[in-house]
Amino acid sequence: MKVSTKGRYGLKALIDLAINSGEETVTIKSISERQNISEGYLEQIFCVLRRSGLVIGRKGAQGGYSLSKAPTDITIGEILRILEGSLVLVDINHDKDIDTLEKCINDNLWDMINKKINNYFDSITLEDLVNKYKDSTDNIVYFI
Repeated sequence: MKVSTKGRYGLKALIDLAINSGEETVTIKSISERQNISEGYLEQIFCVLRRSGLVIGRKGAQGGYSLSKAPTDITIGEILRILEGSLVLVDINHDKDIDTLEKCINDNLWDMINKKINNYFDSITLEDLVNKYKDSTDNIVYFI
């Protein structure tokens, strides 16, 4: 399994959105500037996120995007599945015609690792990453 730039940038943009939205919408332009991601690429990503119902878009002068639900209710697994598809290391052959050895390997190795990957990503919420980011930036001391 390899997470593409679409998944990595989408996750980064959603963390930015969660940090900066509050009661207001956040523009793609502002996310683009803060995260150094192309506006065009972010528009493609947000189109997918909007169609999936994860974000809400608002048009107009005060337009932008907001999360459709609280960051505590959005898992990293949900985000990555929307942007990347299934989160599997190995696509398993579940045909009835597979031999006993292949079935044994599928059941005891590939299926187990695929479940662990999904469980791991589903155990982390967007809020968890927002809090970790805030904690890491709170410890920065500036000297002039």
